[in-house]
Amino acid sequence: MKKYIYIGIATLALSACSKDFLDTAPESEMGTPTVLSNTQNAEMALNGICKAMTTQYMSKQGCNGEGTILNWYGTFTGNDAQKSNNSGWQGVWNSTYHLRPTSDYTVYPWFYYYKLVSNANAIINNIDAAEGEENDKKFIKAQALTFRAYSFFRLAQLYTNRWSDHQGNTDGIVLRVDESLGEQAIATQAETYQQIYNDLDEAIALYQQSDRKREEFFQPGLDVAYAVYAKAALNREDWQNAAKYAALAREGHKLMTVEQYQDGFHTPNNEWIWGVYEDEQQNISYYSFFAYIGANSSASNCRTYPVAISKELIDQIPASDVRRSLYLVPTEEEYAECNAAGRSTGMLYNRAKAEYKDRLYFDQSGKLTSLVYAYMQFKFLVDFYPGGGSFPIIRAAEMLYTEAEADMHLGKETEAQQLLFDAVKQYDAAYAKSTKTGDDLMTEIKLYRRFDLFAEGNDWFDYKRWGQPIVRKNRKQGGSFYEGVFDITIQPEETNAWTWVIPQKETDYNGLVD
Repeated sequence: MKKYIYIGIATLALSACSKDFLDTAPESEMGTPTVLSNTQNAEMALNGICKAMTTQYMSKQGCNGEGTILNWYGTFTGNDAQKSNNSGWQGVWNSTYHLRPTSDYTVYPWFYYYKLVSNANAIINNIDAAEGEENDKKFIKAQALTFRAYSFFRLAQLYTNRWSDHQGNTDGIVLRVDESLGEQAIATQAETYQQIYNDLDEAIALYQQSDRKREEFFQPGLDVAYAVYAKAALNREDWQNAAKYAALAREGHKLMTVEQYQDGFHTPNNEWIWGVYEDEQQNISYYSFFAYIGANSSASNCRTYPVAISKELIDQIPASDVRRSLYLVPTEEEYAECNAAGRSTGMLYNRAKAEYKDRLYFDQSGKLTSLVYAYMQFKFLVDFYPGGGSFPIIRAAEMLYTEAEADMHLGKETEAQQLLFDAVKQYDAAYAKSTKTGDDLMTEIKLYRRFDLFAEGNDWFDYKRWGQPIVRKNRKQGGSFYEGVFDITIQPEETNAWTWVIPQKETDYNGLVD
């Protein structure tokens, strides 16, 4: 039976073109308290926030909710992926827009996440007085708090410095926790993370007090709150909480089987802790997540500019790992005949057409219209054309790597070795538990995290918090990035220390933000 995500009452109140950037209050005689006067309406509003994660925004190409954050801000800007030969967004993906306060790319995450916050605040501040069962009110409030904590966390990742640079003693974000729209000063980064923790602590307590569990993978639940806590703690270098909540988040979530891993990452399974749902009857067509990454998408952005994995990354993964087959790794002879951008019209093209025909796009006449590039990925496949399908935000595998990384900082190397083994073993029968220690073990954990989570939106965020430079090498240097386009090195202190400036639309509206 088909599922539908209904646009909830609170979401309908939001306007992408209101005169004031954060003027998102409903312009109706009823008002938010009346609209959210019972738990049934509140659940509809909460469902609307879920729908907001897969919605077209700002009439801007690719602005599709959460998918934009994963693709444009986490993957294409990172160390390990490139949109083959796509020089049109070179400046964005080479991180040259961080100090452009009027750019749509600067505005979008701020605009999108504060829309989610505004919706969540309406529920949080009105649900206690709503008519309905107490357990339902607790559960709905917990879900809204999870959404707010997640939104604040993402804003902190993008618009604040890495924690290691200032230990929280620097600017954070605007912490709007009520429905007021007046001027409000920036909190510190430490205050920002404390608010995230507070929201999650309250959400976890309410989930536990309620006897309800979420019904769908795209809705927040107790495991999602744990997972967001783990992600926030890892970013804040709070290793104890990162390890604790990562372990709690993955309870009951088994890693994907080989068959599930190779299925295209468009259909939820037990490993998905949280994801975004898109239905064929409610899709956003060429704005969709998969319309920018799906190997078999009919969208020209995918057919012309497929996403490719870094040669340096994939070369470190043994051939015995079955996940490696999801990438078009050329032989030396095949790579030699590719052009400067990596495109093949010869041997590699013919092999791709034969071996990956079910993961490329053929038109109605049977003609292959997808261009073929060395190292292109076949991990992400559309569920329906042109670029539709559900996709994960957080998987159990991420929690394994998170716990392993945190354990390394806690001096628990034996535990970290076991967690890494648990993450890899079912995909590589030849993989033996690592005997590495210290920096060598940490490097291996990071390697498999990068590979396993490739193109799931973690790349740039991980490199930022690690304080490691992005180093993209071209073919002459032993890599695969397009020379003169994406072959760059970005040091941690460059491009505003990888921090997006607060948009001018916020500073114009909010006089307390400098």
